[in-house]
Amino acid sequence: MTAAILEIAGVSKDYRGLRPLRIHELTVAAGEPVALLGFDQPAAEVFINLVTGASLPDAGHVRLFGRATSEIADSADWLATVDRFGIVSERAVLLEQLTVIQNLAMPFTLDIEPPGDDVHARAARLASEVGLPESTWTRPVGELDVAAHVRVRLGRALALDPAVLLLEHVSAGLSPADAGTLGGDLRALAGRRGAAVVAATADEGFAGAVASRVLALDPATGRFRDHRRSGWFGRRLG
Repeated sequence: MTAAILEIAGVSKDYRGLRPLRIHELTVAAGEPVALLGFDQPAAEVFINLVTGASLPDAGHVRLFGRATSEIADSADWLATVDRFGIVSERAVLLEQLTVIQNLAMPFTLDIEPPGDDVHARAARLASEVGLPESTWTRPVGELDVAAHVRVRLGRALALDPAVLLLEHVSAGLSPADAGTLGGDLRALAGRRGAAVVAATADEGFAGAVASRVLALDPATGRFRDHRRSGWFGRRLG
């Protein structure tokens, strides 16, 4: 049986919403793609912070790679932990006046005007891997569309070879076709890398494309149900 890399049990976190964020139980195995429906934008941010150990639950526990987040000792310990995650979120700021290659070089170096040959090659590999056409690589990110912005953020998230990709409403603003394509590309890419995916999303089409397990949260109880058991969902996805 594949070991769990994320275990959440009995968690409650007050974030000044209508109710606390509650998660009764969630387990994600190494390399598993999971999509979670039922998180609005504020709740998704709280969830990501709990998963990465950036904040602690008011009740219950979160375990990462077999270790409780409450056991993280200091900032250096936390940074070592969070380096195992790649986070794709609009909260990850892109420097829109800089090119795609320069933005993708930033996880490796701050000397990006221009980046050295080795760093440029690493950034170019990321750009290719996340599906950014070579014609975009020398263009300022601010000139590109929403779908390209998501892929630049994805490249940045992959730069340090994370064990887990955390996705925070990444398909927001995309057309259904672009969202489905992104979901399929993400799932295949994570599979090649052996990375787990945990996607907080409100987009059922994207959820079905990116994950093998789609769960819907009941905010009142914190319990998840298997959303694929819904006949309507299955018909919509074909």
